[in-house]
This record gives sequence, C-alpha cells and structure tokens, in this order.
Amino acid sequence: MAAVDRFSLLYREISRSCNFYMEALAIVGAWYTVRKCVSLAFDTYSMLRLHVIPKLGGEVNLVKKYGKWAVVTGSTDGVGKAFAEELAKRGVNIILVSRNKEKLEAVSRSISETYPVETDFIVADFSKGREPYPAIKEALRDRDVGILVNNVGIFHGYPEYFSNLSEDILWDIIHVNIASASMMTHIVLQGMVKKKRGAIVNISSIFCCQPTPLSTIYGASKSYVDYFSRALHYEYASKGIFVQSLTPSTIATKLVAFNSSLSKRSIFIPSAEEYASHAVSTLGLSKRTAGYWKHAIMFTLAEHLPEWFWAWSSLCISSIVRKQALTSKVK
Repeated sequence: MAAVDRFSLLYREISRSCNFYMEALAIVGAWYTVRKCVSLAFDTYSMLRLHVIPKLGGEVNLVKKYGKWAVVTGSTDGVGKAFAEELAKRGVNIILVSRNKEKLEAVSRSISETYPVETDFIVADFSKGREPYPAIKEALRDRDVGILVNNVGIFHGYPEYFSNLSEDILWDIIHVNIASASMMTHIVLQGMVKKKRGAIVNISSIFCCQPTPLSTIYGASKSYVDYFSRALHYEYASKGIFVQSLTPSTIATKLVAFNSSLSKRSIFIPSAEEYASHAVSTLGLSKRTAGYWKHAIMFTLAEHLPEWFWAWSSLCISSIVRKQALTSKVK
C-alpha cells in the first residue's frame, strides 16, 4: 500500500512538472507564431507599398524632388540603359557613362529623340583604376546632378573557383564593381549636400545576402556595395540625400549570357526594361529593396535560409552551370 501511495505522489509531481513545461512551451509557441505573423504582415505591407501602390498612384516628379540631371554608369546595355530610358521617360536629363563611344552616341541619340530630355555622355573605362575620374569630375562640375545610378558591374564570365580566376579579372572586378561606386558617389555627393537633395542608387545583388560559392569575388563586391549604400544612407539622410541599395536576382542581360536559360526572360527573370520600370518606382521609398516584387520574394526567402543550405545549394547549382559553360566554351 505504501508503494502505491509513493507512486501516486510521484505521478502527481510529474504531472505538475509536465503541465508547467507544457504551458511554457505553449507560451513560446504562441510568441513564435505571433512574431512570424507580424513579420509576414509587415513584409506583405512593405511589398504592397513598394511594388503595387506606386503603380496605382501618380508618378513622383523626380526632377522636382532630386534635380535636373541623372548620371547612369554602364548605360549602353542592359539594366543601365533601361534605367536611363526609364528616368528619361520621367523627364530627367541623362548623362551616360560607359567605355564605348559609339554605343554612347547611339544610346544618347536614341533617348533624346524618343523623350523630351537633354542627353550627354562621358567616355570612361572603369577598369583603369584612378584614371577616368578626373575627367568625369570635370565633366560634371557645373551640372545639377540629382540622381546617380551606379550600375556598372562585371562578372567573371561564369561560375568559377576563385583560384582559377586571373589576377586581371580580380582587379577588374575590384575597380569596376567596388571602386566605381565609391568614386562616382564621392564626385557627386558634395554637390547634392550643398543643394540638400539628391538620390544615389547602387546596384548590388541577391548574392550579398548569403555567401555564394563559385561567385565569391563577385558576391563579395556586391556585399560591399550593399553595405556602402546602407551606411551612406544613414550618414546623409539628414542632409536630404536618399541612398538606395538594389539587390536584384537574375535579370535577362549580357551579364548572364554564359547560360541560355538565365539570359532569357521568364517568370522570375525580368527583362532589363521590366526591372528598371519597377525599380525606379521604388526610389525614395526604400533604402534597400530587390527592386522587383518577384525578386523581393526570392530575397526574403534567401535571407531566411540557413547559411549552410544556401551555400550547399548554390555550390550544386553553380557547379552545373559552370560545367555547361565550360562545355559550350569547348564547342
């Protein structure tokens, strides 16, 4: 009988302990659920505010808000050209900056003939280190530059192991992807501060959110651009300067020409024109955005994936793409 009593007492103690832990787990579960629901609601609202509401309302007068001229680097092809055209469509005069004079002349002429804006261009090869910047600074000296789009960027052809890249490619990526954004911003920023208005748009990449094997130097350069943009925004927001980091996923441009599937428009791969149209509408609304609503979903998912899973899946996919690129190269 005594043994039965002891067992009953033990059972009651265990039950009380279990009830306490069950209640604690229920509280933790409820807190986690509420937190996720709030986060989802906030993300949904942010997406609507960035990618739906601006399309429904009237367009912002960018000239009045920021200034008469926009400088766009890497502007003879792809996203840069599309950005220049989209800004011109909204009445902003365009200064194109790229290395190919013939292409610059053609794009400049096309924009000025299509839209009621003035255009100009500056020939500059950003892979030449410090060489192009004195001429750029002189050319922009008396311009009312209200918007700078640091778009110019290069990739190392196809996914590749870091040790297989040449030193020339490494320096080119550093000069074009990192130094150009820093130096172009430095050139126009003083004028913007004096006027107490201006916008700087830096094109980063979804690769900035997680380590991406076989795109190591490219991803690192885009991480720099993203960090640089976000820090600069906090540094100069009080002075009337808006700095935006765009973190797109794949866009159908020459940058991904090494793979026929990636270089064609699809459900998650917009054309450069489609991307630019969406991205420009987010200017002044978000300091960090993918610029395109489908890419925003992808970026959010990528950020929340475990690092090991992102790195592993990226390595697998990039290895396949690399193999395809090398096979095509041999042919």
